[in-house]
This record gives sequence, C-alpha cells and structure tokens, in this order.
Amino acid sequence: MKTKGRGSVEQSSKKQAATTKKESTKRARKLSVYGRQLQEKQKVKNIYGVREKQFKRFFANAVKSKGATGTVLLSLLERRLDNVVYRLKLSNTRRQARLVIVHGHILVNGKKVYSPSFLVSSQDEISIAPNVLEKKAFLEQVFDKRLNIGIKVPEWLELNKKDRKGLVLREPARSDVKVPIEEHLIVELYSK
Repeated sequence: MKTKGRGSVEQSSKKQAATTKKESTKRARKLSVYGRQLQEKQKVKNIYGVREKQFKRFFANAVKSKGATGTVLLSLLERRLDNVVYRLKLSNTRRQARLVIVHGHILVNGKKVYSPSFLVSSQDEISIAPNVLEKKAFLEQVFDKRLNIGIKVPEWLELNKKDRKGLVLREPARSDVKVPIEEHLIVELYSK
C-alpha cells in the first residue's frame, strides 16, 4: 500500500493534512455592509416565518405609513395573527400557530380567520373555536402545553388563561420586540 506513485495513499493523506492546516489558519472574512443588511433581513424573515414576497409587501406598507419605516415594519410583523397566537402562548411555535389558524381553530372577534397574515387591531379578541374546546386531548397537546409555562405575555396583549382568550390592548411598540433586531439595516437594504 505504500507505493510512491500517482494517487498513492501516502500522498493523499499529506494533501488532506495540508488542506486542513490551511483551513484552520484562515480567518473568517469580514462581512460587507450589504452582507450584514442581507443577514439581518434573513434573520427577521426566519423569526417571523415570512417569505420574501410577503416581506416586501410588509415593507411597502411600512414605507407608506407614518412613522419610522423600520419601527412600523416590526409593528406590522408583530401584529400578524400567527405571531399574536404565539405571543399569547396558544401555540408552541409560530409554525404551529400558522397551522392552527389555517385549520380554522382560531376566532378573531367571534369570526373564524383562516389567514395567518391577518393583521390584528387594538381591542381585537382572539379565542379558540368552540368545537375545538370539546377536544380535550387536542387542547392539552397544542394549547395547554405552553399556557402553563411561566413565559410572560407582552404588555400590548392580555391573556385570560381560564377561557383561553386574548385581547389586543394596543399596537406593539418597538420596545415590545425583545429580539435584538437592527431594523435600520433592513431599511437601508431596501432603500438601494
């Protein structure tokens, strides 16, 4: 096995050792400004589970409205029904919240809403459909799992654990978003 020719085992192991040594001594390249902006946008899209087309639509709405574009954008994303259901502890993840909404298990002001991108307004009441309240196993698996954990509900929402209902007290402010997001980078990216 230790022949000295092309493609021998000894030569290939030397090459592997040399390439791993090169890789370990390389420094990570510094991200460009565009790279940081893109990374921030992708982070926000992943947090809220929004695709590019939806995100562009939310950004366009934020530009049209009064106020700082970045702050309004985050407020719009926080007001999405799937996010509100997640923040009210009625689901374990935003993805699960979307699924519960699409299946018609969530009511807004007593009416079924099937769109996870539905924007809630202040004084909207979010509740669980009555036919779902009869399914004890489903309630325990989906809704009650996170309800009983000591996670705090944001100040702009009010939760009634006993009735499994929530109320939107006001529109979310920038201070209500606890995730470290640099929204100015997103605004700069779309302003190009």
